[in-house]
Amino acid sequence: MKTILNVIWLLFGGIWLALGYFLAGVVCCLLVVTIPFGIASFRIAGYALWPFGRTVVDRGGRTYLMSTLGNIMWLLVAGIWIAIGHVLTAIAQAVTIIGIPLAIANLKMIPISLAPLGKEIVPTDSAYAVYGRQYGPRLPR
Repeated sequence: MKTILNVIWLLFGGIWLALGYFLAGVVCCLLVVTIPFGIASFRIAGYALWPFGRTVVDRGGRTYLMSTLGNIMWLLVAGIWIAIGHVLTAIAQAVTIIGIPLAIANLKMIPISLAPLGKEIVPTDSAYAVYGRQYGPRLPR
C-alpha cells in the first residue's frame, strides 16, 4: 500500500515539492554559511519524493543549541513560506477522496519544513522510529 500511495503522491505533487526543496538546497549550498540549510533541504527533498513509510525523528546529540539557532533563522527566512505552501497544497489535495492520504502526508511534512535541523528521516518500521534512538531508549548515566 505504501508503494501505491508513494506513486500517486509522486504524480500529484511530490515531484514538484521535491524539485522545490532540491532547488532550495542548491541555492543554500552556494553560500558557505547556509550549507547546513542546503543539506537539510536535500534530506527533505528525498522525503518529499517518497514520504509514505518514513517518519521524522529527533536526531539527538549535543547540538541542540546550534540546531535551535539555525531553525530560528530557517523559520524566519523560509520555513513559514514552505509551511504555507504545504497547507495550500494539502487543501487542494483533500478535495478528492484519493487525495485525502496525500493531504495528510503534506500536513505531516510541515514540522520538518519549519524546523529541519536536528531531525532525521527514518523508515517507520525501524527501531529508531519506534524508540527515537537507533538502539532503543537510553538510560540516564
